[in-house]
Amino acid sequence: MATMHDDADALPVRALTVGDIGDALRRGYADFLAQPSHLLFIALIYPVAGVVIAQLTVSYNIFPLLFPLLAGFALLGPFAAIGLYEISRRRELHINSSWLHAFAVLKSRAIRPIATLGGLLTGLFLTWLLSAWLIYRWLMGDVPLTSAESFLVPLFTTINGWTLIVLGNALGLLFAILAFSISVISFPLMLDRHVGIATAVRTSIAAVEASPRAMMYWGLTITALLVLGTLPVLVGLMVVMPILGHASWHIYRKVVPR
Repeated sequence: MATMHDDADALPVRALTVGDIGDALRRGYADFLAQPSHLLFIALIYPVAGVVIAQLTVSYNIFPLLFPLLAGFALLGPFAAIGLYEISRRRELHINSSWLHAFAVLKSRAIRPIATLGGLLTGLFLTWLLSAWLIYRWLMGDVPLTSAESFLVPLFTTINGWTLIVLGNALGLLFAILAFSISVISFPLMLDRHVGIATAVRTSIAAVEASPRAMMYWGLTITALLVLGTLPVLVGLMVVMPILGHASWHIYRKVVPR
């Protein structure tokens, strides 16, 4: 029986260029057009979950966590897209790649480290939420919340409100950089090469260090497209998420070639 490669050394990586990002997006879009039937089974999870989160936030009077919830949810994107990587991998090999094969990752030899790293990202997500809530309570905890206006007005018209915006976004950026660095190519690498978490994370960090400018543009591209996807009541994410998921596979392939 084959065993999973689990040394802790990073694999060799290629430098990513800004042009590679555009090519990866085009290839991701082609994957999406070639196999869009998986949309209802995978990509719909993201906007539906977002709507549910938003509704719960308003209903339970924790409106201050709405932005951290929606922004932090992107931290889980690399893990949520694992089925999309599998479809792109199969298309690359010219083998059957119907939407059902998105669930083939459940039978992968790498499912345990994939799930473990997914749990780590979930932990980062929850830590981000807790941090955001503690900062809010510290700076704005004495502001009564009776409506969205009662939160937004002091947020934009008081010193504490602006401090919350600056500090919260700065902390969120740190969480985003950490999550991006350890996961930008980790999941497709584990799926493709069956390496362990240590090797996957080290290789992902090495890829970011080898191409900081291009990786920064890739992170900004992801953020911009996710923001655009949320504008029509999150419905746009049904298209944005699968394209980004497929494109992430092609980013991985450009960094760690076959």
